[in-house]
Amino acid sequence: MKILVLGLGNPILSDDSVGWKVAEAVRQRVVCPNVTVQETSLAGLSLLDLLVGYDRAILVDGIRTKDGQPGSVYVLAPEDFQGSPRAASPHDVSFREALELGRRLCFNLPKEIAIVAVEVEDTTTFGESCTPAVQAAIPGAVELVLEHVLPSSC
Repeated sequence: MKILVLGLGNPILSDDSVGWKVAEAVRQRVVCPNVTVQETSLAGLSLLDLLVGYDRAILVDGIRTKDGQPGSVYVLAPEDFQGSPRAASPHDVSFREALELGRRLCFNLPKEIAIVAVEVEDTTTFGESCTPAVQAAIPGAVELVLEHVLPSSC
């Protein structure tokens, strides 16, 4: 089974780098030839190219919910999202819409996709460090990713 762990976000925008930081920590702990760990700043349709050919994908990203507490960690599915706050224009599509299109076009996309999301506090300040609550959540997010990777890898 080919597995992709994909950290999303922007590595120079404070808490928006949390997906990258989790992916980097996972890379240090997973040494299986069938597991690929990488980071990207892509979103929407652009993510499809990265997902093609994998059986399972675990995406890691920051999230901002209405009443969420910074540092809270969630495990979600693509169906849990209605739209994309990352859409650059009205012509862009959400991740969920991109997946639907990719499946209709018969792309070889993962049958299983999980999203590990960390509630963020600050995604607008330039900096390579996360806020304290988000930084403290990284080890727990790493463990959740590993729970999704290790049972079926190696």
